Amino acid sequence: MRLPLRGGHRRDVGGAEDPAPPGASPIPRVLFPLLIIAITVVIDLSTPRTTQAAPLLVAAPVVAAATLSVRTTAAISSLVVALTVAMNVYHDVWGRLSSDMTFASACAVGIASIVGAAIRTKRETELRQVRSVAGAAQRALLRPLPPRIDRLALHSVYLAAEAEAQIGGDLYEALPTPYGARVLIGDVRGKGLPAVGVSAVLTGCFREAAYREPTIGEVAGRLEETARREIARDDPSEAYSERFTTALLVEIPPDEPVARIVHLGHPEPLLIDGGTVTSHMPDRPGVPIGLGGLVGTLPVPQTIAFRPGARLLLYTDGFIEARDEEGVYFPLAASAARHADGSLADLVASLRADLLRHAGRQLADDAALLVIERLPSTPPPL
Repeated sequence: MRLPLRGGHRRDVGGAEDPAPPGASPIPRVLFPLLIIAITVVIDLSTPRTTQAAPLLVAAPVVAAATLSVRTTAAISSLVVALTVAMNVYHDVWGRLSSDMTFASACAVGIASIVGAAIRTKRETELRQVRSVAGAAQRALLRPLPPRIDRLALHSVYLAAEAEAQIGGDLYEALPTPYGARVLIGDVRGKGLPAVGVSAVLTGCFREAAYREPTIGEVAGRLEETARREIARDDPSEAYSERFTTALLVEIPPDEPVARIVHLGHPEPLLIDGGTVTSHMPDRPGVPIGLGGLVGTLPVPQTIAFRPGARLLLYTDGFIEARDEEGVYFPLAASAARHADGSLADLVASLRADLLRHAGRQLADDAALLVIERLPSTPPPL
């Protein structure tokens, strides 16, 4: 499939789906329970003494427990209890059954609010710790790619479907090796934390095999062997598993204007070169990692031209299966054609922005994108 390139435009996209930063000032939140107290006092003072508004005060500590710290909630609760006593004395009903019930309710709700605030803050602390661990795991699995490998420039983006954990089942890596740059991009079946273990195993295997194996096909064989060993360890009776990973392996030698690609059931790469965007379907596609026993042979690399100035766009299915409100898939190739004239960073940022806009900022699957550009052998003059 070929799409003509059109004049691209640069676009900076930062924090398109990022939430508001934590740690915002708590002062506005304090105003809500204080406003409840103030309104209740005004109502109580502006109505006849036969009408008591003191029971309304218990709403203040409940609101405080949902949004404020334990200490602030305790202060609000104490203020409510004190005002309840003052109102009962003001109305000269202190000691009556109704006032005793109002006072008891204020005390009970205050204590319950303090306990609730303590439970909430504990869970928020645990959530922050989980996010921190997830972030560390993601940094270990998806280390920042080097901006340059030999005469190659690289730029990537990763969007996890599970935004709270910010980690998912897609993986990528790019390494300089004695055989040239070697790149992996893959998509573990499933998403979120259940896919993290598989991602860790395969990424670690690739980082070792990419340096040792003389051909990119043998690197694929090592990944298959590792995946089958993991499956057998978890369930020795399982001949074939649904725990598979689609992947692309790419080898780019420094002294040849080519790229060698091993397709393992993964979406085909896009090549941006000479005014066209070309989708490279494999001549002999391989099966996903974990299902190699079905064919019993190593996958055969496909060699394509990759000259200076060309860009190779690798991605996971999250970039092509995202749908809009009408169920239309995201047109990645067309979007790449629109933005191909920009810098590498602008291209990736624009594709990211287009994807989020198309999907309504809600992704059903993890999405990873890696763009590789072969630079001229001689840098342009300054």
